Amino acid sequence: MTQNTPRKPSRSEILKPAELVGLSGVMALFLGLVILMSTREPVLALIGFGVTFIVVLVVIAMLVLGMKPNDAEKTDLDEQNKGL
Repeated sequence: MTQNTPRKPSRSEILKPAELVGLSGVMALFLGLVILMSTREPVLALIGFGVTFIVVLVVIAMLVLGMKPNDAEKTDLDEQNKGL
């Protein structure tokens, strides 16, 4: 018999979404500061920050969706589907 207990995610799996949002925030902050220092207009810098944050977040999400799952992920997905 196999146990039906779910596998506990590792710390890196738990923190992965925060890493991606943080990376997007750092890139947006960099561009926002560049715009602020070059134009000295805070509203334009905030708009640039917001647009860059969203665009980078969407691009990162699309790249992550395009990745193929490895064997451990496939096994985990199969186990989750059997539980339904």
